[in-house]
Amino acid sequence: MSRRLPATPRSAATVPPPGLPGLDPRFSRLVDDGEATWHVLDTGAVLAEHGVEPVGTVLCVHGNPTWSYLWRRFAEQATDAALRGGPAWRVVAVDQLEMGFSERTGERRPLARRVADLGRLTDALGLAGPVVTFGHDWGGVVSLGWAVDHPELLAGVMLLNTAIHQPEGVPIPAPLRLALAPGVLPRGTVATPAFLETTLALASPPLPTDVRNAYRAPYRGSDRRGGIGAFVADIPVGPEHESFAELERIAAGVRALDVPALFVWGPRDPIFSDRYLDDLIDRMPHADVHRFEGAGHLVAEDADYAGVALAWLDERLPDGALSEAASGASHRGAPGIDRAEDPSHVRRPLWHHLDERADSDELALAELAPPTGPAPRRISWRLLSRRVHELAAGLVAAGVRPGDRVSLLVPPGADLTAALYACLRIGAVVVVADAGLGVQGLTRAVRGAYPHHVLGAVPGLTAARALGWPGRRISTATLPAASRRLLGVDHSFGELVALGRGRELPPEPAAGALAAVLFTSGSTGPAKGVRYTHAQLEGVRDVLAAQYGIGPGTGLVAGFAPFALLGPALGARSAAPDMDVTAPATLTARAVAAAAREVDATALFLSPAAVANVLATEQALGADERAALGGIRLMLSAGAPLSPTLLEGAAGLLPNASVHTPYGMTEGLLMTDVSLETIRDAATSGEEGVCVGTPAANVQVRISALDDDGRAVGELSDRPHVTGEIVVSAPHVKSGYDRLWFTDRAAVAGTPDDERWHRTSDVGHFDAEGRLWVEGRLPHVVVTAHGVVTPVGVEQRVETVPDVRRAALAAVGPRGTQHCVVVLETVAGVSQPRLAPADLASAVRTAAGLPVAAVLVVPALPTDIRHNSKIDRTRLSRWAEDVLAGGRMTAP
Repeated sequence: MSRRLPATPRSAATVPPPGLPGLDPRFSRLVDDGEATWHVLDTGAVLAEHGVEPVGTVLCVHGNPTWSYLWRRFAEQATDAALRGGPAWRVVAVDQLEMGFSERTGERRPLARRVADLGRLTDALGLAGPVVTFGHDWGGVVSLGWAVDHPELLAGVMLLNTAIHQPEGVPIPAPLRLALAPGVLPRGTVATPAFLETTLALASPPLPTDVRNAYRAPYRGSDRRGGIGAFVADIPVGPEHESFAELERIAAGVRALDVPALFVWGPRDPIFSDRYLDDLIDRMPHADVHRFEGAGHLVAEDADYAGVALAWLDERLPDGALSEAASGASHRGAPGIDRAEDPSHVRRPLWHHLDERADSDELALAELAPPTGPAPRRISWRLLSRRVHELAAGLVAAGVRPGDRVSLLVPPGADLTAALYACLRIGAVVVVADAGLGVQGLTRAVRGAYPHHVLGAVPGLTAARALGWPGRRISTATLPAASRRLLGVDHSFGELVALGRGRELPPEPAAGALAAVLFTSGSTGPAKGVRYTHAQLEGVRDVLAAQYGIGPGTGLVAGFAPFALLGPALGARSAAPDMDVTAPATLTARAVAAAAREVDATALFLSPAAVANVLATEQALGADERAALGGIRLMLSAGAPLSPTLLEGAAGLLPNASVHTPYGMTEGLLMTDVSLETIRDAATSGEEGVCVGTPAANVQVRISALDDDGRAVGELSDRPHVTGEIVVSAPHVKSGYDRLWFTDRAAVAGTPDDERWHRTSDVGHFDAEGRLWVEGRLPHVVVTAHGVVTPVGVEQRVETVPDVRRAALAAVGPRGTQHCVVVLETVAGVSQPRLAPADLASAVRTAAGLPVAAVLVVPALPTDIRHNSKIDRTRLSRWAEDVLAGGRMTAP
């Protein structure tokens, strides 16, 4: 393939033209390195002008086909922070030679030369360290080359989307293959601005015209674009390429870098996908990572990368030197506060019941709707223990290693249970994103976690293949050869069991080792991966056992898939009812009764949506089925608020059960507990919100008061009648969010350093009796000209209107002067969204007790898939804003 490019005429370096949006002309300067002249953005002179001494330098290197303009926001924000008295980082953002407004020398510059060029420039600038490199695209490779070559100056590494290694046998990204195609390279990169324009089109949302023009400014004319073509031609597609050896050298050298590192990533990148992020994490496993969901290749334009980078510098390198937080001493996920580190604590791993009852023929698990064979399928402790052992050993023999991520795409049942415990036993990290997220949500979750292996049933493997999910494929079923090839399956369960039979298992993973990444429901934005260590999952089991007495002898029916998986860890015989896990609201009373009868149930866990449909279908129950439900002594429902009416209905259906609604979230699965009796007592208290009771064992709950702008800024307190964000602490609270460093940082902001805390984004208050009341979600707080309004109390008052089935509070207008809008489902129902009739609107306004700008009626309020009950008020607010501004009256 010919990569010949037209010769580039020499031209001198210049400063950019004035008036480019967002670019401070004071930062531009020309630097002669003795061989060529560079244009750079350098904030040093502005800092010096104000008498500010830098703590270090951030060396920013752009890629192809951008220029130092890419870093304008970082340079501006870093300077503003320094002039406000914060840590002063000098920013030096270069235009690589042949690029931007730097000199066009007309010379070839393969990767090794570009790395040497950058070293010559930093010598000319007299950079003495500490230096933090910051690179994007091929600038990431060049910056890392400089970092490897200057360990004596290096204090840290930051990267935006880039790649430093191309896996053997994997083709380079399709857009680059196209750019390198015969005949395309000179025309697409130099003769025309096609490569430049294609790159600019990757921004999301689209770049404003003036910003596009700023990026185009140094590349007006083919005589200015030779560097763009040369960069593409320098992509080392194989070992024979002249830059391959240098890329391999840099990639190997990165493994030896032990400085703090930050990777800020845009996952919607057709060039540098999460495959390359995973490779970087493998080389620098200590790196902090933040993925901006929805951002792409131009993450510097798509998201506030500068704010994240500066926050990271403040925390990891506050004075240009390694901080305590960077060295791992921070409580933010540190194992030092886990009970497993307490010498008096005797650890019981999650699989200890499987080991202790390996010779028991008692029932461990009942599968009401097995994928094959007759139903129900009854599995003893002996069989489950043996199958977990064999599958675990087979996974090891097949190449699954401790720390490998395994995405489980298996419906609830025996296969999922065996896979989960086998993975945990060998130290693999299970990635659990349930089907309730939907295809789009599952795709985001799986790609974000970037598993090494995908273990699934045929539907999951089919989706993985069709949607390009990463990971080697393992099938729960033995497939025909054609299906196996089509789905890319490497192994089946049967093969792994046979492979593992008679093999010894590896040593048990440590209590502080990462065990699982569990994804949230996505009810308030893209689902987030929540990291749990083995000790934290063991803590979840222990608090459930202590709070509710669930353990050996308990018959557990779980109508919520994640909870069903804890049955073996608790030592309980368990069953999941025959149901569609993507639609919990379809669970019937007869299905629950069948599962209860199969395991002689004494405990039942249902989601709120499932409770509603179970009660709606209870008339179909026969006498034997009611008798099976009569054996239940404990009923739990969690995940979203449950109305007193539904709770009373559940108590009627389960006459011998104590009904509880624990409060928690994926980040902390049991924080408080409340019984129906307590809810009855609280109903007369005059408090507004949903009473969720008092803290569970070893749990602390505090409130961070809201200010007049609806922000949670108050000191943590347990004072009564103070509304604010609910903040929780417990040994079993998550260790952190997965690849969301900035989000994780916000979730612990303002909390004590010696304990693990989590800001829940729920708002609420304590009453005088110490009971916690939830008033809604922090993002759903309405900030009006008259004050802050939390949604649940208003909704509860509106739902007392006879014609109202369910209500949601939305907000329209700018924050601080927002107006309240009430959106309803009515008892009679409607087929199309509409304004509420005058009499209903009047009744709603009277009940609400505050100014309401509009009352709208819809066929159904938008809710999450997992629970079918969490109302998406943010989505409703966007819809109401559009409708009231004259938009079409479509369904929200």
